[in-house]
Amino acid sequence: MAAEAISLWESFSDIPDPRAASGRRHPLQAILTLSAVAILSGARSLYAIAQFGRDRGTQFAAALGFTRQRTPCCTSFHYLFERLDREAFEKALRRWTHARREADGWKQISIDGKELRGTQGHEIPGVRVLAAYAPKAKLVLDQIPVDAKTNEHKTALELLNLIPLTGTLVTGDAMFCQRDLSRKIIKKGTMAVAGEGEPGGASGRHRRRLRR
Repeated sequence: MAAEAISLWESFSDIPDPRAASGRRHPLQAILTLSAVAILSGARSLYAIAQFGRDRGTQFAAALGFTRQRTPCCTSFHYLFERLDREAFEKALRRWTHARREADGWKQISIDGKELRGTQGHEIPGVRVLAAYAPKAKLVLDQIPVDAKTNEHKTALELLNLIPLTGTLVTGDAMFCQRDLSRKIIKKGTMAVAGEGEPGGASGRHRRRLRR
């Protein structure tokens, strides 16, 4: 039975609130939903997220679940995100994306690495992550850091455990044309091809296509 699509607001309901009861001026679900909407709309800093909420007035705030007329300030976002359970947050996003996959029925996932920028002036370095991207849905299904002691190929083996793959076309560049990766994809009931334009890609001389 296909999973029913849920909203981001609903998926955030399972995240534990790290704030003390006396300091909860705004509902956690509302804050996280505002953050997601603001980032999807182009906000790239805590200040921009806070200003995004303030600029849209009380009706917008109420629609997101806020119970006060004013949305949180930049400082409130900072302290909340500093304490937020990262694994619980990622699990909530995973629940939302997987439900969308089941409901919408898209069948392609692309695996690729990317570099996340650090924060200037705060000595927070950038992070290399391996992401699984769904082109049709235009969203990242999941991503995990690439440890300095390993590589993207080994990290991909972990990433595949987090993604629903049944009936899915998995694409990637030549580095992912490894036997252990291919076997794992096949075992989960999928087909896999190398990325187009790469030495082992779909348009390359050594194209590899594996079907169950």
